[in-house]
Amino acid sequence: MRRIAVMTSGGDAPGMNAAIRAVVRTATARDIEVYGIRRGYTGLLAGDFERLSNREVSGILQRGGTILQTARNDEFKTPRGQKRGLRRLNEHGIDGMVVIGGDGSLNGALSLHKSEFPVVGIPGSIDNDIWGTNMSIGVDTALNTILDAIDKLRDTASSHERAFLIEAMGRNCGYLALMSGILGGAEIVSTPERPVELEEIAQALDDAYTRGKSHAIAVIAEGAQHKIQEVSSYLEKHPCGFEVRLTILGHVQRGGSPSAFDRLLATRMGVVAVEELVSGNSGVMVGLDGRQMSTVPLEEVVVKQRNISESYYKMAEVLSR
Repeated sequence: MRRIAVMTSGGDAPGMNAAIRAVVRTATARDIEVYGIRRGYTGLLAGDFERLSNREVSGILQRGGTILQTARNDEFKTPRGQKRGLRRLNEHGIDGMVVIGGDGSLNGALSLHKSEFPVVGIPGSIDNDIWGTNMSIGVDTALNTILDAIDKLRDTASSHERAFLIEAMGRNCGYLALMSGILGGAEIVSTPERPVELEEIAQALDDAYTRGKSHAIAVIAEGAQHKIQEVSSYLEKHPCGFEVRLTILGHVQRGGSPSAFDRLLATRMGVVAVEELVSGNSGVMVGLDGRQMSTVPLEEVVVKQRNISESYYKMAEVLSR
C-alpha cells in the first residue's frame, strides 16, 4: 500500500484523535501516505480529503472530539452512494482505509469491503455497544465524566436531603448507566435492557429515606423504558420522602480530554489497524480481547449484539441496599 485514508464517523468519542495520530504515524513509518477524510461518509462523498503528516497530528493526543470532524450520513447506505464513495477513493488513489466509529460507521466499512475495497474498522462509541471488543474508544472517559458529575451532585443532595434523578447516555445500551450506578453508589439503575417500573424506583428512593440516608441517587439511561421526565412526574404524585431533582447530563458526556486508558486503547488500535491493512487483511475490526488486541470480522460485528454481563446487574442490586 502506498496511500491510505482515515475517517471518523457517527458520534464523536474521546480518544478518536489518539487513534488518528497512531494511524498516521504508523503508516508514515512504513512510507505510506495518509489522507484524512473530513466529516465521515459525508466528506467521502464530497471528496473532502486532506493530506496528514506527522506534523498535522502533533499535539492532538490529549484533545477530545475529532480533528477530522464527524457526521451521520444516509446517502452512503444506498448502492448509489457507495459507488460514489468508491469513485472518490479511486480519484484520490487511496489503496485502503481505516474507519473509526460505531455500529453505523462499521456497517459502511463493511459495504466497502464487500465492494473489494480494503478497509479495517476501529470501534469508537461511548455507549460500549459494539460487539467483538471488551471496550470501545471513549467509554472510559465518558464513564469518568459521569462519575464526576454524580459525586458533585451527591454533595448538594446530601446538603439539602434530596434525591437526584440522573440521565446518562445510552439509547440502546445501558452500560454507562449501570457502571456509573455501581461506581457512583446509586440506589437504583434503569437501563434499556433491564426495565425498572416506576413503582420500583419510588420504592428504592423511599427505602433510602426510611433508612435515614441524607440523599439518594437514581441513574436512568436515556433509552430506558420510563424516561427521566416521566419518573420525575410520577414521584411528584407519589412522594418518596426526599425532595426530587433531575439532571440530564447530555453531550457533556462526549467531551473532554481522553483518559489514560482511552489514549492507550486508541493508540494500540490505530497501530494494529494499519498493520492489518499492510498485511492484506480487510473487512475486520480491531478489538480488545482481554488485554490483547484481536481482529473480528465486520460481518459478525454488525449483526451481533453486545450484552451486559448479568453479574453486573446482581452486583448493582446487592450494593444498593
